[in-house]
Amino acid sequence: MFDILTPLAHEAGDLALTHFRQLADTAISKKGPLDLVTVADRAVEALITDRLHAAFPEDGILGEEDGLTPGISGRIWVVDPIDGTFNFVRGGRQWAVSIGLWQDGQPVLGIIYAPALGLTLTGGAGHAPLLNGAPLPPLSPYLPDRAAVGVGLGRAIPASERIEMLRFLTEDAGIMFRCCNASTISLIEVALGEVDGHVGYGESAWDVMAAWPVLVALGAVSTLDWASTPLTEKLRFVIGKPELVDACRPLISKHAVPTH
Repeated sequence: MFDILTPLAHEAGDLALTHFRQLADTAISKKGPLDLVTVADRAVEALITDRLHAAFPEDGILGEEDGLTPGISGRIWVVDPIDGTFNFVRGGRQWAVSIGLWQDGQPVLGIIYAPALGLTLTGGAGHAPLLNGAPLPPLSPYLPDRAAVGVGLGRAIPASERIEMLRFLTEDAGIMFRCCNASTISLIEVALGEVDGHVGYGESAWDVMAAWPVLVALGAVSTLDWASTPLTEKLRFVIGKPELVDACRPLISKHAVPTH
């Protein structure tokens, strides 16, 4: 599959990079406060979906911009044409093209290409985790005295709860946090060992689908049960080193819906 996905992600990323270098205010339209979508978003998603339809005509596709196009195979490609759009329109380099595959209720493989950073992350079922084609080592041991997480702060979660999450991390758990406004980049940082995990509050499936199976292959665990989570749901989760996830589990358990 990566014989198809890798050149596709690079072509899509290079198209986004062309827009990035030529970006003007007239190319920007607002979906809402702090949620910007560009001409580049639409062009990149159209490129990806056209290529995926041609290569895998029986598969479904879920895109950030165009929603779900059903398929008949049971597989769904989950696409974020430019994750980190806010960074993109501000001229920041922390953004990426993300293509992940969902099958049988689980993320199974994915590719992230961050062209402005020169990074390509790939991996999943039957494919070893690679960064720019080189094997990635398993996640390093957890060191509580220097623990750090990336955080995703989606507006779907009330501001009071987002603030409480940050308070819990710094005061109760003693964990430093970083927010780069691009889930794909934050998850790459987990894969590289720059942080121990990622706390997502209000992110979407397309933000995380591609990186998820790569991190699991590296030894990450999570609080999210994909099999019972609709792909359109706003997500609240922790993923990363087991000890980090255990330390952050109260953030998720306090909002869990009781089962009967």
